[in-house]
Amino acid sequence: MFCSGASVAAAVDGADDDAVQPNGVDLTLDAVFEQTSPGYVGRDGKSVGERSEVEPHGGEPPIYRLEPGDYVVRYGERLAVPEDSVGFVLPRSTLLRNTCSLDTAVWDAGYEGRGEGLLQVGRAIEIERGARIGQFVLADADSEGTYDGSYQGEN
Repeated sequence: MFCSGASVAAAVDGADDDAVQPNGVDLTLDAVFEQTSPGYVGRDGKSVGERSEVEPHGGEPPIYRLEPGDYVVRYGERLAVPEDSVGFVLPRSTLLRNTCSLDTAVWDAGYEGRGEGLLQVGRAIEIERGARIGQFVLADADSEGTYDGSYQGEN
């Protein structure tokens, strides 16, 4: 069963009241990156390729002008997934309506950090830093331990 937005808000550090939705909490865009070198995923190891931060254009708040392609986005909020839950981030519908998608992996019980997602841009778009791009939701889960991987406490 998915949790209410009010209960999800307890897992999001500094969630604004207006970011709390009926079934989750909105996440904002903090930074955008392009991967510039290959990563590696093996049976006994992994590495993330080098990245360069996309420079926003003027304005206050700054605006990212993104051409079609794939980008890594960092969320503005720090999350802490409770030990009895599993987390998911889903794109806000406005992204989808603008031919963009937001993909993330499962957020295991016990994960803490300021995570990242894959923003796929189908047509050019402008996105302000601080704009709401995703919604964090939690579901009840029977967990065999908690997350203790290399991304714990990231960003």
